Amino acid sequence: MEYTSLNSIKEIINDDLKRFDLHFREAIASRVSLLDKISYYIVKTKGKQFRPILSLLSAKMLGPINESTYTAATMVELLHTATLVHDDVVDDSDQRRGFFSINALWKNKIAVLVGDYLLSRGLLVALERDQFGMLKILSRAVTDMSEGELLQLEKARRLDINRDIYFEIIQKKTASLIAAAVTCGAQSVTTDVDKLDKIWQFGIQLGIAFQIKDDLMDLSDHSIGKPLINDIKEKKMTLPLILSLENAPSKESSQIIRGIRKDSLDKTIIADTVAFIIQYKGVEQSRLIMYEYRDRALSLLNEFDENPARASLKQLCYFVTERDK
Repeated sequence: MEYTSLNSIKEIINDDLKRFDLHFREAIASRVSLLDKISYYIVKTKGKQFRPILSLLSAKMLGPINESTYTAATMVELLHTATLVHDDVVDDSDQRRGFFSINALWKNKIAVLVGDYLLSRGLLVALERDQFGMLKILSRAVTDMSEGELLQLEKARRLDINRDIYFEIIQKKTASLIAAAVTCGAQSVTTDVDKLDKIWQFGIQLGIAFQIKDDLMDLSDHSIGKPLINDIKEKKMTLPLILSLENAPSKESSQIIRGIRKDSLDKTIIADTVAFIIQYKGVEQSRLIMYEYRDRALSLLNEFDENPARASLKQLCYFVTERDK
């Protein structure tokens, strides 16, 4: 299947996305003027809405989209937005999607409180609409994401993340929310346990492929024609680096780790690390592993009845691994 733009993929749910936008705006509205101002800014600077798209398409694949589906998409986006706001505080990031981050404009204390508000609104939306099943799914995702972030921080201090730990981290940090997005969407239209289990596994496989692609884009950002290499600067152990360390002689691997530990912002150390990753096939092997996870996601989709929504989800799998931002 050829690579398709996100606009083409979401064409069959464009009207549903407009209705979702109304639900989301209503969910984050507040009578506190500062919070309402920040909420307006969040809506204005929203990203691709990848997770709500997943919720809507998963629902549409299994049945007609309904009010519960919009609740599912809203809950997922509230949780995702809350984690982004908190992540920017933790990482001390000034920008998000090309715009100033919440903490850059309103400082850390307000940003943390805004993240808390968004998270609590996601939980309240579920309770107000008696969506206890969705609440259970999202609570599981929140737990996984927190554990994954803390595990990464713990291991990053020693730079001793191996392949198994890497996949445990990204399954918790990234894939769990994508799995929650598709499962909540599916649960809005079906109670079939087998289908819900299968769509959860689809989300996990897609989420892992999604994160590996993020790792690869950091080393080769097509939009500006040069690597971003933020992961190396932040001493993050990505799959390309982990695989290269496995492939290289131990002496060279130890030298690379020592350099990153010593000064990950040093231009020479960064250049040596990128060259090392390329030389020892880290990018090449990571891309092949990413395609394996994408193909597993596609195989799981093939177990559902064929329809336009399933076709769009298949296209979305290719979008995830071929995107350039």
